[in-house]
Amino acid sequence: MTPEDTAYVTALVKKSGSSFYHGMKILPAARRDGMYAIYAFCRVVDDIADEEGRDFITKQSELNEWRGRIAAVYQGHADDPITRALLSVIANYHVLQEDFLAVIDGMEMDAGAPIIAPSLEELDLYCDRVASAVGRLSIRVFGDSSAKAAEVAYALGRGLQLTNILRDVGEDAGNGRLYLPRELLLAEDVPLTPAGALASPNLPRVCTKIAAMAEQNFTRANEAMEFCDAKAMRPARLMAASYRPYLSILRKRDFNYTLGHITLPKWRKLLLAARLLLA
Repeated sequence: MTPEDTAYVTALVKKSGSSFYHGMKILPAARRDGMYAIYAFCRVVDDIADEEGRDFITKQSELNEWRGRIAAVYQGHADDPITRALLSVIANYHVLQEDFLAVIDGMEMDAGAPIIAPSLEELDLYCDRVASAVGRLSIRVFGDSSAKAAEVAYALGRGLQLTNILRDVGEDAGNGRLYLPRELLLAEDVPLTPAGALASPNLPRVCTKIAAMAEQNFTRANEAMEFCDAKAMRPARLMAASYRPYLSILRKRDFNYTLGHITLPKWRKLLLAARLLLA
């Protein structure tokens, strides 16, 4: 990875405004730069899926171009800073092509018609593609490619994504999306429409069940981490520790989305980071 390519992907990550930029600073420089390259790839394909004013066919075509570019990278060919940076990631950490393609598949799910009340099976597939696949790429860069590390990626990705979904129910409904699963909505007599679900007095019952699913995944991830390289799992522990408190806040609010978007206070984020750095 050339200094120019490193600077490019680092700037892209920093520009995104994500806490990921600061969170990955706990890694050694080479691994940090590898994670920035993976995040830059994820950012670009996510932007394709989310861009307003363009039809699905156009977005699908651009995502297909990225499938081709990923295939080319695995043949040793790169044509821009991101793919050149990924060449180094592949060579150094042996990340798998199938996981990059799974991320693109997840973005394609979001690029089309809004997702509204998916089945539990479809929701799990979505979580695997947009979150656990990123985890599978990440753990290898962190420094652990064991079966237990793959289990961490599987469970932590689902825990993080389900927490994201719960945190953003109100915002998603405003955008015509509803990621809560059809089976749980029907069981609690909650309408299968974004606006109807948001207005339903039974919505907290559904959200409570999703929160329990997220907690189960966080617990499974933490248990699997005990069998992994402790140093390699520090970033994963940071991500889990940064997201899990959202579930407590949402429960205290009884999943009342009229109270606005939730954020963790900066002091709490710094405390979490400090504890992990000293661990």
